[in-house]
Amino acid sequence: MGNELRSDGPDRREALREQLIRVRIAGEVATPREGNLLHYRRMVAKDPGYQFGLKLKDWTFDETLAMMARLCGVNPDPRHAWGIDTIDPDRTLDALDAMADRIAAAARRQATVLLATGHPERLMGVYRAVEDGLRAAGCAVLTPAAGWSYHVPGSSGPKYREITYTSGVAALMSKDGRLEHTHDPQPMQVMLRELDSAWPDFVIADHGWAGAAGEAGIETVGFADCNDPALFAGHAEGKIAVTVPLDDGLRPEHYLPLTAYLLARAGIAPTHPSDTP
Repeated sequence: MGNELRSDGPDRREALREQLIRVRIAGEVATPREGNLLHYRRMVAKDPGYQFGLKLKDWTFDETLAMMARLCGVNPDPRHAWGIDTIDPDRTLDALDAMADRIAAAARRQATVLLATGHPERLMGVYRAVEDGLRAAGCAVLTPAAGWSYHVPGSSGPKYREITYTSGVAALMSKDGRLEHTHDPQPMQVMLRELDSAWPDFVIADHGWAGAAGEAGIETVGFADCNDPALFAGHAEGKIAVTVPLDDGLRPEHYLPLTAYLLARAGIAPTHPSDTP
């Protein structure tokens, strides 16, 4: 990571802003405009695959596009139907700050925490670093329903999926042991049922993991791409505390500066620089 994020305050934020744009976590992103608009229409149509476990109000397409422009920074023009779309890096940074403040508060009160990701191949390092910081602050990290399995539909037939944990971060695993991408809220719903009345105080997640937790009324912060409108709609409706807009499909090392910024802002950064992601 070099020296790019060693300074504090505005300089650190500006350095991260430049890096977000350079690697396309924000700014002009690789997530295509046509895919974004298709997903917005599917959320509006209440397609379960695009609700992320949230029981959302009736959104129109125009309302959804305007909301995504406001919270994520996509192009607000409905006539822009194809090609490049955008995530506003300042909205990403503002949401990161808000997420960090929530994480800091959870650390101070030694909250019980659940962490889960539908993008384990990309974002696991972010979650693991936050987990380590929260554990060091005295938080209890819950790991319910480990080993619970089910089958999801697939083009070649149902596919086996099992809840597994990398340290304390939940993800789905296939039959051959690979960590898998998912939008499904069902695993989080199962985890909360197993916990019964002993729900976590705080959830850090994405996709359906975050949506199901937010719908349950748990304080939830999460990450979402510009083609994932449900979590932004959940934030607009007050069900998701913070939704950080970012391209969630890049190489894991691209998220290291973002992770370092988040930990430093939350006050849970490692004591030794060599331990910092």
